[in-house]
Amino acid sequence: MSFDTLQKQRRSIYSLGKNVSQTPEEIFNIVKGAVRETPTAFNSQSVRAIVLTGAAHDRLWDIVLAKLKAVSKSAESFEKTTDKINQSFKAGFGTVLLFTDTPVVKGLEENFPLYADNFYDWSEQGLGIADYAIWVALAEAGIGASTQHYNPLIDEDVQNEFNIPSTWRLRAEMPFGSIEAPAGQKDYMPDEDRFQLITSTK
Repeated sequence: MSFDTLQKQRRSIYSLGKNVSQTPEEIFNIVKGAVRETPTAFNSQSVRAIVLTGAAHDRLWDIVLAKLKAVSKSAESFEKTTDKINQSFKAGFGTVLLFTDTPVVKGLEENFPLYADNFYDWSEQGLGIADYAIWVALAEAGIGASTQHYNPLIDEDVQNEFNIPSTWRLRAEMPFGSIEAPAGQKDYMPDEDRFQLITSTK
């Protein structure tokens, strides 16, 4: 399958199920392979990934719901939020948690002061590339996913629940599973508003 085809196949899937053909170990290896080959500034390899399945996956989304309930403005809005969490995320087979290992970034700032102001931004770029690489790799395997950001609301509880090092900063949550309904149509803004080809200077 061509990369262009895989890019088009990768979509935000909000109707997930547990009917995947792969084992947790096989999915774990997909995630590992994608992150291992992801480029990072100075080859810092600052991205960390944890794959949750089974009861651990369910527990994550219970944590999310508990934290959201505490900040919800009304019972009606929380009911809608609960439906969304349960149907779009918890219903899936698992979740990938993506982190930045902050001492790695700090070490680069100290060791390369000329570029110190850039390393945080570059670590975010590395995280984003890893997120996308995992997403495309899962799509190739026929697994649906989406990227969510309930951090930093859930950071402390997630750290305590799963015994995660305090120096790992949670940056994204990726629920995944079988595709129970396809993504909707994707709209594109006009190319001329986004892209330019420049072949000479003034």
